[in-house]
Amino acid sequence: MNGRAAEQGVHPAAGMKRVALALLLGAALLYLLATWQRPHHAAWGYVAAFAEAAMVGAIADWFAVVALFRHPLGLPVPHTAIIPANKDRIGANLADFLLQHFLSQEQVLARLQGLDVAGRVADWLARPANAERVAARLAEVARWGVGALHDERVRQFVAGLAQAGLARVDVTRLSGRVLEAMTHERRHQELLDGVLVQIARLMGDEGVQESITEAIAREVKALKVVGLDQVAARLATRKVVIIVARTIIDMADDPAHVLRQRFDELVAQYVERLQHDEALHARAERAKAELLASPAVGEYVNQLWSELLAWLQEDLARPDSSLRQRIAEAAQGLGERLRTDAEIRGWINAELQAAAPRLVARYREDVRDYIVERVRAWDAAEMTGELERHIGRDLQFIRINGTLVGGLVGLAIHTATELLRRLG
Repeated sequence: MNGRAAEQGVHPAAGMKRVALALLLGAALLYLLATWQRPHHAAWGYVAAFAEAAMVGAIADWFAVVALFRHPLGLPVPHTAIIPANKDRIGANLADFLLQHFLSQEQVLARLQGLDVAGRVADWLARPANAERVAARLAEVARWGVGALHDERVRQFVAGLAQAGLARVDVTRLSGRVLEAMTHERRHQELLDGVLVQIARLMGDEGVQESITEAIAREVKALKVVGLDQVAARLATRKVVIIVARTIIDMADDPAHVLRQRFDELVAQYVERLQHDEALHARAERAKAELLASPAVGEYVNQLWSELLAWLQEDLARPDSSLRQRIAEAAQGLGERLRTDAEIRGWINAELQAAAPRLVARYREDVRDYIVERVRAWDAAEMTGELERHIGRDLQFIRINGTLVGGLVGLAIHTATELLRRLG
């Protein structure tokens, strides 16, 4: 019946209204007929009693149903149009009900304790199809973001932010702090050890030794006449390699080696200069300002930015996007790792349970205020129409049942009255 009514453009509630009205009119006609025929047979008295009570029940229930949404017959009867008149109070009570029965701390915690949130997330992400779904959604967001960044206004805005940020960076003092952190607890000596190892390897290379030999031979031109330049150069090269190797061995074996101490002094002096030498700071700031103001640098950075955006947009548009594949692999890998790591899952669940009371306490009243404000902002007539549209059909059954039940009650009362009269 509902489907046919919808196809014909008639809402189901309208059809039920007609049924309820038809029953009322039928009861009225039956009452007229029974009253007219009552002198001819006693049975018509029972019919009249049924019809009379049915009319009373139908009208009473019609009044009750209509009074929920509007004033019956447009008359301002007290305690009618209940829903429009109490819209704001209904919204507040609804908000209180939701907070009390759905957003109390006890209920949220009880629900979280019964859920293995981390395990569910891990199982969901570990499925390849779900990981692909996550990657596809993130790729769509990334494509939108890349497209937005192509806009010249956004480009200029980002460039301005970058330039302003770089202009605020104190290059020398920042470099000094970085070097100071690197030299803390003599960490820079590890770097020196690495450099020494590389020098040792370099000096042991035959090609390097041959280059040193040639350089020395060019300097001892006087021996070239007698053909001893190459011999002297090779002897000198061998001595150089031996001296360097011996120096490296001595420095490696002796943490207090004089060259290591000298290296420490140089590094400390340079760190001090970077942090406190105003002349060096001024020169660095001038160089930075010239670099930032250079049109060539701006054009180069702009070109790199355009190429990067073009590559990202092209890659994200392909069905076999490498970025999307990487995201999917990362999501699936995260799910598999979570699924096999009970300790981290327990930590995540514990953190959620610890954070839930704070979140509920923080946003509980905000949720209540939002519901109250939204209901208050609704148009009373529109809200009433929506409610009547959704529950009107069921309310019409109240009228129908009132007609039938009222008639049966009237019949029962009339029957009991007749019995008592005859017994008396």
